[in-house]
Amino acid sequence: MTIAAHPLVARARELADGLLSPAAERVDQEGIPPGHIEAVKRSGLLGMSAPVAYGGSAAPASVVRETAEILAGACCSTWFVQTQHQTPVLTLAGTALPVRERLLGPLARGELLSGVAYAHLRSYPRVPVRVRREADGWRFSGTVPWYTGWGLNDVLLLAGVTEDDEALFAFVEAREQPGLRPSELMRLAALTASRTVSLDLDGLCVPEEAVALRTPYARWAAADRPKTRNANPAVFGIAEAALALVEEEYAAVLRGRLAEIRRRAYALADHPVPDEHVEERLAVRAEAFTLMRAATTAAVVTGGGRAMLLDHRAQRLAREGLFLLVQGQTSASRAVHLKRLAERHDSGR
Repeated sequence: MTIAAHPLVARARELADGLLSPAAERVDQEGIPPGHIEAVKRSGLLGMSAPVAYGGSAAPASVVRETAEILAGACCSTWFVQTQHQTPVLTLAGTALPVRERLLGPLARGELLSGVAYAHLRSYPRVPVRVRREADGWRFSGTVPWYTGWGLNDVLLLAGVTEDDEALFAFVEAREQPGLRPSELMRLAALTASRTVSLDLDGLCVPEEAVALRTPYARWAAADRPKTRNANPAVFGIAEAALALVEEEYAAVLRGRLAEIRRRAYALADHPVPDEHVEERLAVRAEAFTLMRAATTAAVVTGGGRAMLLDHRAQRLAREGLFLLVQGQTSASRAVHLKRLAERHDSGR
């Protein structure tokens, strides 16, 4: 079976063409409506990486990437909300703790939608969220700087660092409660529709049975680092959507370069040793960003003055591209990207 013929890819395409893309400019300005979230839940895409025994599809990485490209190109806000869900699913699939039996099935079947609050762990040794042992569980204190999907998600996977330098992940209900208070919804240059807030944690008590992962921070970080080195499939989805707005004689050149960068990026992503070819992975990631920005800029140029209207597709895609430049960014990826930008500028003088 080809990737394009896979049922999940077909469902993603149907969802994108029939619902997400036609409404994307309105969603960008007004927010993701409940009906779109329900459609995502019914699509089966939330369980694409989950074990079949729990109602998922255990789809190969190539299918996961293709669906990400399709959804991001159609409506990046909706893609971003649903992609947050995949980390909780994978975390539960990899644990033997009791929470697996309680939540993996509902998350895999799309009965529940989950968000994540763990990116702040990457700022270590700075620890925005601390976790202390209590008699009947754990107490979280601190601030989660970014949390996406507030008011859309049913549960969230919350992470912090313990006094013993362990990374601890636990599930809590995604609602205001004693010890958990959200900020006002953030107004962002892009993806405001995804309903992002910060979370103030003032002694949030979480029972032991809600814990999904507890491991030395160094071990967690070693497994997490490779995830931020590879090119994000959403970058290719945004670039493709932008090139669809450009006259073909110009788009064809960029599309050919895009295909080559995608081929290299995915070959590296499929490499069996994720800690190898680090410099090449980061370089290709930066190349993908450069091509995406060229594509979205070409779409804006093609649109002319109308592209400055907030409800113009080229303008939305350009702003979403800006968001992807910093989403999942680490100090290593930032350094490589900035170096590449400086070198391109210097070579053009």
